[in-house]
Amino acid sequence: MVRRFASLVLLFAVPAFSQTLHDVAKRVNEHYNRLGSLEAKYTERYTGMGMNRTESGTLLLRKPGKMRWSYAAPEGKLFVLDGKNAYFYTPGDAQAQKIPAKQLDDMRSPLRFLLGHTNLEKELDHLSMTTSGDRAIFTGVPKGMEDRVKQFTVTVMEATGAIVGLKIEEQDGSITEFSFSSLKENVPTKDSDFVFSPPAGVEVVSGLPPV
Repeated sequence: MVRRFASLVLLFAVPAFSQTLHDVAKRVNEHYNRLGSLEAKYTERYTGMGMNRTESGTLLLRKPGKMRWSYAAPEGKLFVLDGKNAYFYTPGDAQAQKIPAKQLDDMRSPLRFLLGHTNLEKELDHLSMTTSGDRAIFTGVPKGMEDRVKQFTVTVMEATGAIVGLKIEEQDGSITEFSFSSLKENVPTKDSDFVFSPPAGVEVVSGLPPV
């Protein structure tokens, strides 16, 4: 009887330990490929170049490739990607920066693909996975960014595939981390959510913003 009980325990325990990298990556892909929009609270931490900075706000994304990062701290800071161009604005600046989406070389750019056609195994080279509690942690290097990114980490809820953290370690030693909470999927959005309207007196210029 004891042996039979032990066998049953092992039988039902196997699925919990049989989640391969491919299994969980597929779950992440399917989770995001079925979404049309996403809203989340975020905390952004940056260390590097003598700086140590923490910011937070609300992120809104919509297929295909649109996003709006509305900062609460510092209040009024904004990053908008309208599908064609990206805009950066910091309160108090006389200028806002504009750059074509195709030229975007920003650490937010890996996230925008999550509302396109997600496939972690194709988008990240040298992909590996570990688990910690109810989370799976993927590490790899985004294709085409090898000269800049040393390692890109994606933390997901293993059961659902929902992304709750990103970490970008650059070749110069700087680190950018995003943590996400209060995720709301397929929320209503308006076209105006992804339109950048500069404040009065602010000039929009072409070029990258400061770090």
